[in-house]
Amino acid sequence: MAALRRLIIGNPKPLSLIPPTLLIFRRGIASKLFVGGLSFYTTEKGLLDAFSQYGQVMEAKIVTDRVSDKSKGFGFVTYASIDEAEKAITEMNGKVLNGRVIFLDYAKPTTNLGGGMPIARGPPHPMAKN
Repeated sequence: MAALRRLIIGNPKPLSLIPPTLLIFRRGIASKLFVGGLSFYTTEKGLLDAFSQYGQVMEAKIVTDRVSDKSKGFGFVTYASIDEAEKAITEMNGKVLNGRVIFLDYAKPTTNLGGGMPIARGPPHPMAKN
């Protein structure tokens, strides 16, 4: 990660020469962490308290099921800087939080996989009779 930072900060280039993947890190997505293996009883406040000792937490979010509103067992923590996020990964990865071993990684950008409401395609075709 340090080499990536040196590449972005220490090497001033026109933006057109920098690959878009590096710009994503520069815009702050790299400071958003995925936290997996959370206990179903972990709250967003508990997540915030656990990770705030490693830096300024901008947001702590636990992903919940839309129907039951129960935790899905993972969440995201966003730090103000990349350095704080790196420190949290090195310190908290593999540690126990609320009785469960958690694992951390950098969050990946969301992609729209076509979820949501299905597209109506019209009535079904009649079956051919033999």
